[in-house]
Amino acid sequence: MVAAAWPGVDPAWSRELAVPSTSGADEPGTVRNWHILDNGAQLEARGLTPAGTLLCVHGNPTWSYLWRTLLAAGSNPAHPWRVVAVDQLDMGFSERTGTFRRLADRINDLADLTTALGLDGPVVTVGHDWGGVISLGWALAHPDQLAGVVLTNTAVHQPYTSKIPPALRLALHPAVHQWGTVTSDAFLRVTHSLAHPPLAADIKSAYMAPYRGASRRAGVGNFVADIPVDEFHPSFAALAGVAEGLRGLAVPALMLWGPRDPIFSDRYLKDLIGRLPHAKVHRFEGAGHLVAEDRDIASPVFEWLAGREGAAPGGAVLNGAVPAAADSGTDADTSVAQADVVGTPASPVAPETAEFRPLWTLLGEQAAGPAGTGSAVVEMAPDGTAARSLSWQQLEQKIVDLAAGLAKAGVERGSRISLMVPPGVDLTVALYACLRLGAVVVVADAGLGTKGLSRAVKGATPDFIIGIDKALAAAAALGWPGRRISVGTLPAARRRLLGAETSLAELTRPGAGTGAAQPAGAADPDAPAAVLFTSGSTGPAKGVLYTHRQLAAMRDTVASTFGIRAGSTLVAGFAPFALLGPALGAVSATPAMDVTAPRTLTARALADAARAIDATVVFASPAALRNVVATREDLDEAGLKALARVELLLSAGAPVPEPLLAEVQQLVPAASLHTPYGMTEALPVTDISLEQIREADAETAAGHLQGGGNGVCVGKPVHGARLAIIPLAADGTASGTSPVTDTGVTGEILVSAPHAKDSYDRLWLTQRESAGLPGWHRTGDVGHFDAAGRLWVEGRLAHVVTAPGAAVTPVGAEQAIERLEGVRLAAVTGVGPSGTQAVVAVVETVPPTRTAGPAEPALAASVRAAARTAGVEISAVLAVPAQPTDIRHNAKIDRTRLSRWATRVLAGGRPGKP
Repeated sequence: MVAAAWPGVDPAWSRELAVPSTSGADEPGTVRNWHILDNGAQLEARGLTPAGTLLCVHGNPTWSYLWRTLLAAGSNPAHPWRVVAVDQLDMGFSERTGTFRRLADRINDLADLTTALGLDGPVVTVGHDWGGVISLGWALAHPDQLAGVVLTNTAVHQPYTSKIPPALRLALHPAVHQWGTVTSDAFLRVTHSLAHPPLAADIKSAYMAPYRGASRRAGVGNFVADIPVDEFHPSFAALAGVAEGLRGLAVPALMLWGPRDPIFSDRYLKDLIGRLPHAKVHRFEGAGHLVAEDRDIASPVFEWLAGREGAAPGGAVLNGAVPAAADSGTDADTSVAQADVVGTPASPVAPETAEFRPLWTLLGEQAAGPAGTGSAVVEMAPDGTAARSLSWQQLEQKIVDLAAGLAKAGVERGSRISLMVPPGVDLTVALYACLRLGAVVVVADAGLGTKGLSRAVKGATPDFIIGIDKALAAAAALGWPGRRISVGTLPAARRRLLGAETSLAELTRPGAGTGAAQPAGAADPDAPAAVLFTSGSTGPAKGVLYTHRQLAAMRDTVASTFGIRAGSTLVAGFAPFALLGPALGAVSATPAMDVTAPRTLTARALADAARAIDATVVFASPAALRNVVATREDLDEAGLKALARVELLLSAGAPVPEPLLAEVQQLVPAASLHTPYGMTEALPVTDISLEQIREADAETAAGHLQGGGNGVCVGKPVHGARLAIIPLAADGTASGTSPVTDTGVTGEILVSAPHAKDSYDRLWLTQRESAGLPGWHRTGDVGHFDAAGRLWVEGRLAHVVTAPGAAVTPVGAEQAIERLEGVRLAAVTGVGPSGTQAVVAVVETVPPTRTAGPAEPALAASVRAAARTAGVEISAVLAVPAQPTDIRHNAKIDRTRLSRWATRVLAGGRPGKP
């Protein structure tokens, strides 16, 4: 044992001690030799008083080396914590006992060790893999010392309805077990291969060090053999005791999870959340079983500890806070920071005391009123006719029937229901039935792509999936969690193949819910209502959690901002507005299009939908509008007349250039064109009309508007919303804490509104970053205010180019470049080290260039000149046949991907496809 040979370990931490054993696995009077990593003596030598002790317990087949980053962080004088990382008996460099030690023995062993150490509170346990169960067993047995628990990829319960993970089944197989875990080092090597990225050679060698030779690996095999596969296993009672004991554990809890784990998948995380609903949870997308190797876990652990200001034994925290009732993922105060803000203050009545009207209130009123027999939801067919429609009364009845049917099928308050149904009649009925039951709807649309959708669904861990055949087939093939409900009634063979238990058609049948619990009564305003996923255009899609109060506030904001009231008629070419229509009391039509690709909306399909309901309002994304304009020659006289009756057209999801709006205006001559700015986390935030855009551009061009230009003008805040800016530093960050509203100051945009999100779902760290300023949501967008109080958006914070001596925001230059003839889309990105990046423009040409690479000299010169009018000097110009855009909007350009591609091209590599 040579501690100096272990990368990342201070040899001073390594120590051995003799511990009297009280375990039933040992003879009375037995003393066992333990090895631990302990920074306590080091802290004492430095004169540092620790705030408490982290008791870290590894799983199988790792050892205390797993926790080296926590030991290093705990030795920091800024936040000293004693960290004791144990090597369990028969594991690591602790004694090989020659006895089979079961779960109860190992929990007892850990207690023997802490007694020998004289360990006193406050203690925070930290566990991984089966070390998580053991650490929790110790925690439950030592309530007077316990101050908190931290868990990484572990499990405390194996559902009767599902098998243990395949990797463990294989390791337990009689033909494999002894050879795979003891005779050979296969089990260790397979475990080490689960790291993402792969472990460095010296790190892997350190993990292998205590287990060289079959005689050193008996504990590895015994650990596997002690997995309670069913209730007849000798360790089942001990495991069940820990699992049930967690339900009464009131101390603060933190769960850091690697979802890319073939052993302890998200289903085990969901079980833990159910037992510790107050826990803070963060899932590190892309990380796996060895999450402590894949990601920095020390920073979040100590950030969490600092947020608690230390923890006191017995479940209380030293600052007097108490665990939240549910995982909101945020520690931010709900009050709005007292700073000058741009926007209309919300009603003086606090949101908590204002009258709460659930999202479905107007829907019920429409059904009971004079409009009851009139159309509520219309679903268009490709031939231009209405494929299906429901009146308000029919819609209300179907929602009531389905809610009763779902309740009978087992849907309860808090159940998560993933809705994988295209916008239209079925989705509308399912959405409102789930909400009325108090279930949490999970909306991760197919626009995320197969990989993104699968990642989102697995992360949300729904209890049920309601889907069309294609979605259920994907669920079966990709292993999505949740009981499955088909939309239509399926043949028996197809039903078995897809694993569907029942169907919406069966559950909605009158009388299907007879005898079931009736739909829940009044909605809890502050209970979770929906998890909506972002587009994933700047990284993995994030789940955004909304309460019933926030959804209702979104409805009210849209109604008051755009004048959409009961009786309005809405064509929704974008799924969120298709779902919001009934809540507004508006007749809603879904045009015939592929909702996973907005650019498939044609002028003919839009006109057909508008004609079907005599539409007054249209919502379509920028990509959809581009194709509508491109296909306008297909419109007949009836279609033109239908569009001419439209009074309001809304487009959002990405910047909408003024020239595109001008072309759209020709198709809807009577309409007021608006481009609200918002995001999945808060929609809408600002609003502006085409006339107001032209006014702002004209004032800017004439030099009459201070702070105008360099971005897209998105107007002023909607009613109840407030905006502010955190100034941008030269290094491209916005790390300040003092919001400003000064004219022309560029920085990160902050939003405060009653309809802003509650939190990011199971992304505690992301939520802390976004809510770092109490009462504000940090949008990640960059912009500034002009002298008239209008907001100009300049791009994403992540896409700011850090050129020498200046931070360059991309949108202003991109807008200037896109005004050039022959340029369809432009992206400005950076190449090179931060602080010295070269500014590169990548353009998509019309007609498309055949191959990607450096632009023709004439085009490059034009692009440079155009960007210069926005104050940006371009170092290189590249051309591509098509920009890499997000799937959902077909408009948000992946500038990070372009940056990597441009780096390769400018270094002389083969261009290929960006």
